[in-house]
Amino acid sequence: MADLVKKYSISSELAQRMVDEAVAKARELGVNENVTILDDGGNLKAFSRMDGAPILSIEMAHNKAYTALFGVSTQEFFDFIQGDPSLLAGIPALARVAAWGGGFPIKVDGEVVGAIGVSGAPTLESDVACASAALALVDDAAPAEEQ
Repeated sequence: MADLVKKYSISSELAQRMVDEAVAKARELGVNENVTILDDGGNLKAFSRMDGAPILSIEMAHNKAYTALFGVSTQEFFDFIQGDPSLLAGIPALARVAAWGGGFPIKVDGEVVGAIGVSGAPTLESDVACASAALALVDDAAPAEEQ
């Protein structure tokens, strides 16, 4: 057992509730979104493409979530690479990396357990608002203290 690591990962139930919450927020804002939830290994856990959400934004939502597995939001990631010319030049060459807002890590007790990516609205502010609504559910997802 010493060679094994215990970790948490987002459940499919929580992932679906998060998608539903992001979609509800999008409806409230009057926008159409693609919402992706990945587990901590970058595997798809839940997804929704609202009617009318742009087809090309599907991949963008996936990539935002994947990038957020670095442990920071995609906007923070963008801000970070701005200060380093070599990163700024090299990052676009990496597959699945997105350096614009709308992707966030899903953390429980400081540990990345998954990520969300939202894309499709005319503004990044709407993408961020929808993702933030979904992330508000995670406070209830914290694992119970082991006795």
